[in-house]
Amino acid sequence: MTDERVELVGAGYDVIADRFVEWSAEIEDAHRSRWRQELVERLPAGARVLELGCGAGLSDTRILAERFHVTGVDVSAEQIRRARVNVPAADFVLADFTQLELPTASFDAVAAFYTFNHVPRDTLPQLLGRIHSWLGAGGLLLSAFGTGDTEAWTGEWLGTTMFFSSYPPDTNRTMLIDVGFELLLEEVATIVEPEPDGEATFHWVLAQK
Repeated sequence: MTDERVELVGAGYDVIADRFVEWSAEIEDAHRSRWRQELVERLPAGARVLELGCGAGLSDTRILAERFHVTGVDVSAEQIRRARVNVPAADFVLADFTQLELPTASFDAVAAFYTFNHVPRDTLPQLLGRIHSWLGAGGLLLSAFGTGDTEAWTGEWLGTTMFFSSYPPDTNRTMLIDVGFELLLEEVATIVEPEPDGEATFHWVLAQK
């Protein structure tokens, strides 16, 4: 059963589908493409990649699908509809990925670009454990975690009601290590988002099973 906080995220991204594309295009982010490339360079062509929170399949999904077999998952029906149009070479699943059940060792990598800050943080350790089980030996996880000590924030964002939640970097590291990941690379990096957000800081991590 989907958590009502996650349902709020899905419904919100249904509402702001067009606005989010416009807003995202104005973000000043020198880190995202560099970290994506760190993942790409470590995977062989044809690797099985799971993207959690794929949105409309823009940029990251499209680039990954040029080289790998990509499965994108998102809780927003409208975002999944758009992703299927934007990246026909990939497979897409409409689901709450915090509740997703997948076969053991079914992927070579999992990527989550700026999506874990929408995951209720009390469910994050269990999710990371599931991700670890979905990866084959030596499998990789790339993610940008939140950095604030935010148990729950619900409020107006880009014209809809949205939910955010996060842990500080030290807690992110502990959770990853506790479920069996080895941290290969990490960085706390700041980007500049359009109004209403301004500067936002994330904890990038590349980890290996």
